[in-house]
Amino acid sequence: MGDIENPQNFIPVTIDKSHITTIGERLYAESIEFVRELANNAYDADATLVNVITGDDSIEVRDNGGGMDLQGLKQYFNIGSQNKLNAPKSPVHGRDRIGMFGIGKFASLSVCKRFEVLTKKGDFVARVVFDKENWENGKNEWRLPLELLPPDFRKEDGTTVILSGIDKRFDPKDIEGKIVEGTPIKAPHFKVKINNITVTPKSLSGHKIPILEGTAFGVISGEIIIVAESAILSTEPGIEVKVKQVTVKRELFGMETWGKIFTRVRGEINADFLPITSDRTGFLRDSDEYREFQRAMLVVMEGIKSYIHKLTTKTEGRKISRVLKEALQRIYKALAANPDLSPFGAFPVGEKTKGPGSPAMTSEPGGEPSGQNVTPEGMQVEPPKKRKKKPKVKSLTPNAIIKKIKFGDTGVSCVVDSFGENGPEVFTEETTIYLNRDHPLYKRESSKPDTHTLNLARLITQEIALMKDPRNPRQAFDRQSKLLRDAFIDGV
Repeated sequence: MGDIENPQNFIPVTIDKSHITTIGERLYAESIEFVRELANNAYDADATLVNVITGDDSIEVRDNGGGMDLQGLKQYFNIGSQNKLNAPKSPVHGRDRIGMFGIGKFASLSVCKRFEVLTKKGDFVARVVFDKENWENGKNEWRLPLELLPPDFRKEDGTTVILSGIDKRFDPKDIEGKIVEGTPIKAPHFKVKINNITVTPKSLSGHKIPILEGTAFGVISGEIIIVAESAILSTEPGIEVKVKQVTVKRELFGMETWGKIFTRVRGEINADFLPITSDRTGFLRDSDEYREFQRAMLVVMEGIKSYIHKLTTKTEGRKISRVLKEALQRIYKALAANPDLSPFGAFPVGEKTKGPGSPAMTSEPGGEPSGQNVTPEGMQVEPPKKRKKKPKVKSLTPNAIIKKIKFGDTGVSCVVDSFGENGPEVFTEETTIYLNRDHPLYKRESSKPDTHTLNLARLITQEIALMKDPRNPRQAFDRQSKLLRDAFIDGV
């Protein structure tokens, strides 16, 4: 016991030098992460320009930041340095420094044999070389060779990092993707080039929804975009969660349970208060900050889900309106060619005649469908007359699509609306034909542009044919077949 309590007895803490060179291999999931880390180091050093030059077995990262003096170089190679935590703002542009632990540079050692740093700050110019093989062979040597250079060796302040002896070739496009995702290229006074070509932020078109939410730990801000269906395959769905303008992880926030609509959601959310892992590829999910962030984002995403449903319904409504109009035009043509099949009697001779009507998204108070009458091309039109009798219309949703087809003073109203998956595909009340957009058969046919119009025409002619003589379904089927054939025998 006495020996243990003696203050002269110590247990030394040691680390094998080979572990230093494998930090990058263990720390980062992808070896290309080192490019992001070097660019972010330049951002932290107040650089306004970073140029990444790729070669066959080398990559050079040049910046025009503040550079380093001798003390700065020592700090640069201080593993696990707290310097950026103690000085979180850059001195010139007041940037929120991205680096935290001072170990990102070692990611480069996972891909190269030699790591060279050339830096200038004022009259101090120096080069430090980290040769992996020499380092590991020098068993007890923990120093790196430093070469002092003349002040005019480099014209301006800044740092150049050269990685040579790279054992794999990195595609500039892959580097660009990592820069776009992992560096603050949207920040003012900061630009990154790859082989002298400027990297630009990705831009998505669509319905943009600004996000601004307060939490007990800080603000959540950003933008969520609902992209067009044609843009779904060009980018990956999900929300990029950023800390200090750098993407840490792409999250879905439960969207995977929404069905197909979640594939249209993209966005960027900034939450600088979130604690991140040392490799900057994830969050400390058991922290109070992350739990609060999750709660706030789930509320945000419920609002996004509701918005998408409204947007989808509105877009679908415009499509249904166009298709319904075409179907009614074709049916009108078929009835005009076969007046004996019309349940409304022969078309008035010499009188002005009305054709398919225009769409209406809702019904007017009192249950009368809204919308003005429109005739096919070449037909005479008379000013709209007041309806003598309002049709008996069921209770409709705000998204109902209504059109009228008229023959003289008679005709029918066609309503496409939601009546539930278990509701009938089509049904008629007096002179109103209802088509159920929730019905599985309707959904199947409406998903295919070449069958949508035909399906609507089939359902409407079925009901019109039954109006002629509802007691004789067989004859109604024959009348429907004739009308459909004549409706689609050629173009409208």
